[in-house]
Amino acid sequence: MARRIRKFWRFLRIPLGILAVLVAIPLLLTPLYLVVQPVSVPMLERYVTGRPVVRVWRDIDDISDRLKAAIILSEDGQFCRHWGIDLGALRDEVDNYLAGRETRGASTITMQVARNLFLWNRQSALRKALEVPLAAYIDLVMPKKRIMEIYLNIAEWGPSGQFGVAAGSEHAFGREPQNLDWQTASLLAVTLPNPLVRNPARPNAGLSRVASIVEERTRQYGDRAACVGKDGRLAL
Repeated sequence: MARRIRKFWRFLRIPLGILAVLVAIPLLLTPLYLVVQPVSVPMLERYVTGRPVVRVWRDIDDISDRLKAAIILSEDGQFCRHWGIDLGALRDEVDNYLAGRETRGASTITMQVARNLFLWNRQSALRKALEVPLAAYIDLVMPKKRIMEIYLNIAEWGPSGQFGVAAGSEHAFGREPQNLDWQTASLLAVTLPNPLVRNPARPNAGLSRVASIVEERTRQYGDRAACVGKDGRLAL
């Protein structure tokens, strides 16, 4: 019996060791990312395969308040209030999945940061399940403003390796990210769900319509994004 138990633990040693390493990576790196500029998994993939990566880090206070507010209002309206997870949206998503209905993702900005830093892009129930505790941990360790700063600097924002708002804004409009008017800010915000296809510099009618809706909503409810502004305020 003792021999069988020893054999069993020897069999589990490698997978348990791999699991321990995978758990330790975000546990150790997340506090480090409070002061270090992180590189995302998609960026690493491009580096490894020899494809170009364009990313110039920008401090969050050097990024247009209109863009920050537009992204929050379009991607995660409860960002300043939740603890990394929108429980209501996640509950609806689980119900849809169990019922076999189409799912929309229910990813908060914090969950997207978790995915970009530590996971993979292909959709799966396993990835979503991992995003939840990672997002809760990130929200526990980091202030909202730092989470948003990382998101704005690692999000893929163009079709040829543009990562972060500085590269995205330059590629689309030839502008620094603090010099965005309402139209360009809203177009950049609605590009994020699919930057490989959506072109903010040459928006089709559908993208322009969505950007107009986001702009109107942001003008009206932009104060909901105040947690990412300088001294807790946004200059809209």
